[in-house]
Amino acid sequence: MPETKILRFFLGANSAQGFVSRFDQLGDPRDGWRLTILKGGPGTGKSTLMKNVASKLSDRCQVVEEIHCSSDVDSLDAVLFPEYRLSIADGTAPHTLDPKYPGACETIANLSDCWNESKLFDSRDAIMASVNRCSDLHRSSSGYLYAAGSLLTEVQLMARAATDEEKVRRLARSIAAREFPKSSGKEGRERIRFLSGITNKGLVVFEDTARALASRIHLLEDPWGVSAPLLLGELRQLALAAGLDVISCPCPLFPFGRIEHLFLPELDLGFMMFNRFHSVTLTPERIIHARRFTDLEMIQSRKRRIAFLQRAAWNMVEQSCTLLAQAKEEHDRLEKYYVDAMDWTAQQSLTEQVTERFEALSKAE
Repeated sequence: MPETKILRFFLGANSAQGFVSRFDQLGDPRDGWRLTILKGGPGTGKSTLMKNVASKLSDRCQVVEEIHCSSDVDSLDAVLFPEYRLSIADGTAPHTLDPKYPGACETIANLSDCWNESKLFDSRDAIMASVNRCSDLHRSSSGYLYAAGSLLTEVQLMARAATDEEKVRRLARSIAAREFPKSSGKEGRERIRFLSGITNKGLVVFEDTARALASRIHLLEDPWGVSAPLLLGELRQLALAAGLDVISCPCPLFPFGRIEHLFLPELDLGFMMFNRFHSVTLTPERIIHARRFTDLEMIQSRKRRIAFLQRAAWNMVEQSCTLLAQAKEEHDRLEKYYVDAMDWTAQQSLTEQVTERFEALSKAE
């Protein structure tokens, strides 16, 4: 069997609108997907349990999707096994999950059954103080991202006025005519994933995932963040109309309506935006420069204003990441109260039960 392809994404974004969850993308129950929802406090072993399940199943899977936490990049929020239509996810805040079709499509594994409630009650003052500090840090982080979003929106308004949108659409149609098959009569399907994130470790882009999805990648060099999302939006529509399945990757700062990367796995083809805020190091098949669609004289007349706004926005994003790192440190301190209160023998038994269930379901497929 070929080596398992590990695809790393985010499904939560620290954005200008606050935390945004796309945990609706963990698999469609109408297609027979089954979801296991993990409940329990910080430090109760949810991420470790998911890593254990992934380790047991990965050898028999062609593809495994690891969903990382945007507030703690080294921690997992979910794991998907597309071949077997199985997924497992942390169902606690800020991406709270509850069963919609209990038992039929979703199962709950409750790690709170393994803790000593009396011990946690005795530590309640310290726990509440720590939770509140985490919340305050995340709130402040979101405030800086809101400011960054406002600054970059002004840049985009100026750049959009200087952009020939019809020229962008013509290029999209030209690429589609060259790369996409004629319509099959069926509508393509879309998956939403965040390939990049504003995290406790700064701006993170999972380039290894991009390389795994497509060997042919077109880079869209766009310092103003206007023509690339326009082009990607057009290509997305044309691909879906041609019956192609797509993976759309929204911008984490502007998660509603702005695509920054697009992948068409059937064609081994991807499109990625890059600029100061979206650093990419991979070698492309082609680079498309935004200046070909842009009135450069108009941009030049606003150059100093744009540079000031972008520099200020970058500082806001950096400060937000610093606060996320501080929130992660506080979360680590909070976890210690739960680690000390856990019955780890019972937790290990539950981990084994969940893992055995996944193994059984995968063998039944």
